Amino acid sequence: MPALTRVLGAATAAYSATIIAAPKVLAKPCGLVSPGGEVAKEVRTLIGGIGARDAAIGLAMVFAPPGRPLQTALAARVASDAADALVFGTGLPERSARKKVAVFAAAWAALCAASALLP
Repeated sequence: MPALTRVLGAATAAYSATIIAAPKVLAKPCGLVSPGGEVAKEVRTLIGGIGARDAAIGLAMVFAPPGRPLQTALAARVASDAADALVFGTGLPERSARKKVAVFAAAWAALCAASALLP
């Protein structure tokens, strides 16, 4: 499990840092930008919270010792992505955004889950 899991954790942490610094990276595919491409303060706040959550989980996937701690970090990642797929997949304002974001989140959850089965 560790090699791919740790790579996925690093990718998660890097993406999370990106959306904290540039919320538009997540807001745009979610259809949460203004017609002029701006991200509202409220949306920035929520994306910052999501980014902080995911950065913590991603870093845990990178640095947790093997065994139960790493399995727990991985389970948190899979659960968070599955929840994101459900929440964004049902709650975003635009149908096309709902589908696109839900599929991406579900795929990331599946990939992370599958990493538990690989060396």
